[in-house]
Amino acid sequence: MKDFYDRYELPTVVLGLVLYASWVALVWWHASIPGWLLFIAGGYVTQWHFSLQHESIHGMRNWPAWLRTAFVWPPLGLWMPYPVYNRSHSTHHVNFNITHPQRDTESNYHLRDAWPGYNAPYRFLLMLNQTLLVRMAVGPFLRLYKLAKKEIGRVRGGDYSNAGHWVTHAISLAVLLYFVTQVAGMPFWKYLLCFAYPGMALGMLRTFIEHRYADRPLARVAIVESNTVMGVLYLYNNLHLVHHRSPTLPWYRIPARFRAEREELLAFNDNFYFRGYTDILRRFTFSPVFDPIHPKW
Repeated sequence: MKDFYDRYELPTVVLGLVLYASWVALVWWHASIPGWLLFIAGGYVTQWHFSLQHESIHGMRNWPAWLRTAFVWPPLGLWMPYPVYNRSHSTHHVNFNITHPQRDTESNYHLRDAWPGYNAPYRFLLMLNQTLLVRMAVGPFLRLYKLAKKEIGRVRGGDYSNAGHWVTHAISLAVLLYFVTQVAGMPFWKYLLCFAYPGMALGMLRTFIEHRYADRPLARVAIVESNTVMGVLYLYNNLHLVHHRSPTLPWYRIPARFRAEREELLAFNDNFYFRGYTDILRRFTFSPVFDPIHPKW
């Protein structure tokens, strides 16, 4: 039984079923749920699904590829096709390039030579975006702008490799939004406000400080030792160094690995560590986390 449990990662199956059931319940009974609670719960479930998509890129190795993809395919967060995210995130895991403004697809740094070419209001916005308040409030829009700019540039350059992904994404969105708006009767604006936007904002919280530049690549990877609610939300990707050292380790094995190797890990990343997200909120809500101009590149 243990071999079957590990081989097919049964906790991930259960988690996925609970996640989708929670999403359906929130959408179906949205009119009966107070707005503030729907904003929190809808955002949580949407980001939880994004964490499951992340898990599918690295884990579920014994699942057929089509099943692994189908299990996380529904675009609950609306904004990015799963295959595009899959390819982009795989590029991020070239550890030597972590934080590089061009080679790391998830970097929040900018090239030293490019910075003077930005106009003053954009530079000011990027500096503000180094505070947690602005990152969570405005960061989702900047992320969408970055994605749109990249994808439009790809097409203008004659690269249509993602076109099929966007077509299938549009079809998937049509099906999902038909259920949301026509079957469950939720206005589109309400889904954007109570699911898509807070889901992205919670993603901004996780990625806010998970990487900073250091000479050694894996010293650029943080550890945020948080509570179970946040740990499950991010599928323990908050213990980010564990993930970068062992990308295929299932999410439910990460906490035990961290406890077993805690001292070694903290020495390995030069104690790039936070006690939890309240610690990050206290330190960086109004203060910049780092200079957005890359110190090396």
